[in-house]
Amino acid sequence: MHGTEEASAWVRRWTHLVPAGGAVLDVACGRGRHMRWFAQQGHPVTGVDRDPDAIEAVRDTGEAVLADIEDGPWPFAGRSFAGVVVTNYLWRPRLPDIVAAVAPGGVLVYETFARGNETVGKPSRPDFLLAPGELLQACQGLRVVAYEGGFLAAPDRFVQRIAAVRAVPGATPGRYML
Repeated sequence: MHGTEEASAWVRRWTHLVPAGGAVLDVACGRGRHMRWFAQQGHPVTGVDRDPDAIEAVRDTGEAVLADIEDGPWPFAGRSFAGVVVTNYLWRPRLPDIVAAVAPGGVLVYETFARGNETVGKPSRPDFLLAPGELLQACQGLRVVAYEGGFLAAPDRFVQRIAAVRAVPGATPGRYML
């Protein structure tokens, strides 16, 4: 069943950057593979999706928010999270809200499709493919810990992915283990 696969390797790799016990937001959570992953790591989790079946599937995992974040308001205005996770989703008008939802000391872990993917499969529409460096630009104001952009095999796809933290004002810069 779609959405029941294990957490993305990129998300698993950077999970340690989320402060212990900090709340995690999974944007476009689908059937909750990343919500389950973070809950298993001891984090309270919130997922948002516009699909009622997906939200029903994650209701027992954590806070489940049914919302169309493309045609409706951002349901997390004024809230911030120790971790914000986005995979295989892009809606450019929401990028500022997603970045703003990262709390001081928190991390954004984002991975989605990039230009070039149209040569190997779907998504293929430019609306759903990041331009070169676009994810880096969207994360201005965060400290980039890791960034990759390019081709991955099995399954073949072009992606951009980032792990970026929001500094704590007035704090000594943290050490981020790779």
